[in-house]
Amino acid sequence: MRKFAITTVAIAGVALMALSGCSSRGTTTSSSGAAAGFKAGSTIGVALPDKTSENWVLAGKLFEEGIAKAGFKADVQYAPATNTVSEQQNQITSMTTKGAKVIVIGAKDGSQLGSQVSAAHSAGASVIAYDRLILNTKDVDYYVAYDNEKVGELQGQALLDGMKARFPDAKTYNIELFSGSSDDANAPVFFKGAMKILQPKIDDGTLKVVSGQTDIKQTATAGWLAQNAQTRMDTLLAANYTGSTVLNGVLSPNDTLARAIITSIHAAGKDKPVQPVITGQDSEAASIPLIMTGVQYSTINKDTTKLVAQTIAMIKDLAAGKTPSTNSTDYNNGVKVVPTYLLPPELVTKDNAAESYKNTPSLEALTK
Repeated sequence: MRKFAITTVAIAGVALMALSGCSSRGTTTSSSGAAAGFKAGSTIGVALPDKTSENWVLAGKLFEEGIAKAGFKADVQYAPATNTVSEQQNQITSMTTKGAKVIVIGAKDGSQLGSQVSAAHSAGASVIAYDRLILNTKDVDYYVAYDNEKVGELQGQALLDGMKARFPDAKTYNIELFSGSSDDANAPVFFKGAMKILQPKIDDGTLKVVSGQTDIKQTATAGWLAQNAQTRMDTLLAANYTGSTVLNGVLSPNDTLARAIITSIHAAGKDKPVQPVITGQDSEAASIPLIMTGVQYSTINKDTTKLVAQTIAMIKDLAAGKTPSTNSTDYNNGVKVVPTYLLPPELVTKDNAAESYKNTPSLEALTK
């Protein structure tokens, strides 16, 4: 298992799923006093970052439905993509003022919520970090997410495997690297996982990052915005891939950025004679047809339904005065080890897409 130490300079680091071999009970009880439980009909706050990803939109809908079904009142709010983190700070403060018993936070910037989380605790609320860890505060009770370093490892291996299959006669491969937004605690974890696979191949000469941009500060995509990825890809191609220089693959951290990168590659004519291998994540509907036709090589299935269901199971345990189940003590937010429940991600390519999405009819239909 992995230990993630978080610093202010860089962050290194409906059915339920059980992870074999590492299941345990959480040993940290909420310091807010929520272990005493709370009544049906209580307010549950859910603060989500924005609607730039299909999964965030789906998460909001699932939380509204699932919290209501569990017998509580849902207060689900999004921080606009065009606004600063202050909007989410205000939303969390509002949830606290309205007496939310639990506040679930998909952080817009996990390093800037300490004051709001502290105030929520002081008011008696429990805090669950959803999908993104909240940093440098003792006042986050639980973290629920997919294993994000594993996501990166799967992406890195997919890039290698895809290029080997698509360019069977090549001895070396030209690649470029993209990472997520610098204000997202998950972005460096994805990148770390991928580079664990890719760096040895860069070191031995199998892989060549033609631009030379291998540092996460160089590869970051502000705001996870597609236009930022496309602009950077345009610049990389114009500066490094003129003439007969072949681009074999691109590490893309998610599907939205993958499609933007593909648009840039197509405009530059670098998808001929062979389409470069492009990775992704999130199983976005717009990317599934691209995977089935080989335009995008892979994505990662992180079923939002299961992640929301696990979070609601934690809320129900807290309401009953129980300590929610956790299965990892590997996530240090800079102040404390946060009791964590991790779900396993799944790599998806054309070969296993139909099987992977068999319980998600809308996505499975796109694999036909």
